[in-house]
Amino acid sequence: MYINLSGLNILVTGASRGIGKALATKLAEAGATIAIHYNKNVQEAENLAHILGNESKAFQADFSKSDDAIKLFERVSLEMGSIEIVINNAGLAISADANIGDEEWVESWDKVMMVNLSAAAIICKKAIQHFISRRASGRIINVASRAAFRGEEADHMAYAASKAGLVSLTKTIARSHGKDGIKAFTIAPGFVRTDMSQEFVQKYGENHVKGDLALERLTEPKDIAPLVTFIASGMADHATGAIFDINAGSYLH
Repeated sequence: MYINLSGLNILVTGASRGIGKALATKLAEAGATIAIHYNKNVQEAENLAHILGNESKAFQADFSKSDDAIKLFERVSLEMGSIEIVINNAGLAISADANIGDEEWVESWDKVMMVNLSAAAIICKKAIQHFISRRASGRIINVASRAAFRGEEADHMAYAASKAGLVSLTKTIARSHGKDGIKAFTIAPGFVRTDMSQEFVQKYGENHVKGDLALERLTEPKDIAPLVTFIASGMADHATGAIFDINAGSYLH
């Protein structure tokens, strides 16, 4: 199936590596111009923008600071003129066992919630305003996790809770703003072979991670990108509010 996204500006958060990089690459191959958000990986982001072409650009923001999320959206919309699709992919997982000190535990909880949920909510809020002010349709795709539904290991409690919040946020947007022309979708991967998941794999072992898969290998970023590109095309708009599981059969609703 040929998908043409030419003329569309797409903001992808956490796009310098992992899932975000795979999404940005596939979307650009379909013709889209990508706003590549990154936090620290400036060289990787700028190199990716060069490779993708289509006038794609890299934009820095630290999502542990609420102001950065606001400023990011404003910079992207100003420099690109418009944003048609937002993909909230940036995420953070911090191991925090219940046995650690209260102050350290709360600090890690707050940071994970800020990056995974609050920053995404801010970007969604700004996107809704942007779409409505332009009287244009728009799509929001939020990358959550199977952890939102089945939970996670105890030391990643904040991660699971933040992703559950992201699912509810997405459903609320879909229900509340469909008649404004705004569609919202959730992608819920299981374990994906990325730098971020490597710490968990090293701690618990690959056999533990692969133990409940129905398929032979871990999901990779390239396995997620085609579905996101399809959703971005508009051909799945009547699935607004839906959750798309990509977890190698490790969690089935």
